[in-house]
Amino acid sequence: MASQPASQPPPNSHQANTADSPWAVHELNSKVKQWIERLGHVWVEGQVTQVNMKSTWKLSYVTLRDVDQEMSIQITTSTATLRDLPTPLRNGDRVVMYGKPAFYAGRGTFSLWVTRIRPVGVGELLARIEQLKQALAAEGVFDPRLKSALPFLPHRVGLVTGRGSAAERDVLSVAQDRWPQVQFEVINTAVQGPNTVPEVVRALQTLEDDPRVDVIIVARGGGSVEDLLPFSEEALIRQVSRMRTPVVSAIGHEPDSPLLDNVADLRAATPTDAAKRVVPDVVAERQLIGELRQRSSAALRGWVASEKRNLQQLYSRPAMADPMLPVTRQQELIGEALRRKDRALGVTVRDMRNQISSLKAQVNALGPSQTLARGYSIVQVVPRDGSGPQVVTTVDDVQPGSQLRIRVPDGSVTAAAMAVQAAPGGVDKKTDSSNSRENADQPEAPESEGQQ
Repeated sequence: MASQPASQPPPNSHQANTADSPWAVHELNSKVKQWIERLGHVWVEGQVTQVNMKSTWKLSYVTLRDVDQEMSIQITTSTATLRDLPTPLRNGDRVVMYGKPAFYAGRGTFSLWVTRIRPVGVGELLARIEQLKQALAAEGVFDPRLKSALPFLPHRVGLVTGRGSAAERDVLSVAQDRWPQVQFEVINTAVQGPNTVPEVVRALQTLEDDPRVDVIIVARGGGSVEDLLPFSEEALIRQVSRMRTPVVSAIGHEPDSPLLDNVADLRAATPTDAAKRVVPDVVAERQLIGELRQRSSAALRGWVASEKRNLQQLYSRPAMADPMLPVTRQQELIGEALRRKDRALGVTVRDMRNQISSLKAQVNALGPSQTLARGYSIVQVVPRDGSGPQVVTTVDDVQPGSQLRIRVPDGSVTAAAMAVQAAPGGVDKKTDSSNSRENADQPEAPESEGQQ
């Protein structure tokens, strides 16, 4: 409300006022009148809530309400002023009035004496709504992240709508047809005019405090821009933004878009659409359940059949047909390996035996016994110290008188050296020495019985 600055108080306004010197009623009213009337002319905007006018009256009376808060002021104007307006003044109209505050000392009442009334145009109202929308959007009131999801099957639905309205009938009938068990908590309020905002706000708070209510529908049929203005008021928008219970806006028809649509958790095109989106269709849900059952049953049967095929394939494998087959195969492999090992070992033993036989034959061919068998004899000298006989390989090994042992194939002969004579030209001592060592290493042939 724009106003002129108040003038300075009257000089006598601060005179003493005590219990001993009180003011009389007329004096108090006079002082209040002086204060108020010094305010001057002002422009004020509000919503018309009551018009008392008769053509025979000189003066008419209007109640002007604040659009955001529960405050109002009494307007006094001439009947001619109201009669000269382009359109008759009705309850719910948004107007701007020009007048001067007046205090009637005789009755002690305050009023605004209005001389000019200007209706607020639709374009101006829409511009103000757009400004409010931008301001609230900047605050984050319309942030989609703040919106709540609707419950799939609400047990109790709160409905805020006009008494006996078509919107109420549509919501209830459609919801009952879709899910007969659904329950409603209906609160009837004004849906247009100055009382709409406070009544709807109170209804929303009441439903918010009821823990049985799962979702709330605010419904109203279509109407003019002026009729739907209450659903764009800031007080209502902020109330819905504070709600924890999901709110569905079903105001007007498809083209209508009050600010309540932006802050609500869900915007429905019509009250009927709201009922359809809040309450599920029991027939459709049962059909869906039947389809899901069929699909799940078919999927389960297919899975079982696939698993059976897999089991049959497993059973048909050799390992499953004869569980001992792997063990048998390993046993066969081990047996074959053992047989191959035995064959290889037998071949190796035979080869070694043949080699030993060959070496033995070679040794025997070169041994003393074979030499003796060819007609040779071996002469050994018996040392006098009692040590074992030594093969005589040179004349130097024998001294005259030395005891000799002469080995022949069938025994040995003991003799004594009568004389020692070296051969003419000498003998290769190296070759003779090696032959004597080789012969000495051979085993001694057994002596025949009766040998001396």
